[in-house]
Amino acid sequence: MKVFIDNKLIVGEVMIADTFLSRFVGLLNRNFINGDEGLFLKKCSSIHCFFMKFSIDAVYLSKDMQVLYKETLKPWEIGKIVKNTKHILELKEGKSSEVNVGDYIDLID
Repeated sequence: MKVFIDNKLIVGEVMIADTFLSRFVGLLNRNFINGDEGLFLKKCSSIHCFFMKFSIDAVYLSKDMQVLYKETLKPWEIGKIVKNTKHILELKEGKSSEVNVGDYIDLID
């Protein structure tokens, strides 16, 4: 999957985590994430970075894929609880600078 905003490619290789186990494991087995990678946590409203080896940007999305909030999380931090969050997109630290609150994200195969 790829992430687009207003027809602009933001991330070229997005993994989908849509089961309890895939969301639970998330990026834990990784040592880093590059700038063209991301993890889309489907039907997930909160995250943590326990046992993570690197910082990430978290983009909180509504059910219609509107960006509600974004933040950078370091290892061992807990993400903010954001009202109406239905999905979360995890990106390389700093990558969310290309995303603004209010944008709509398109996931395209």
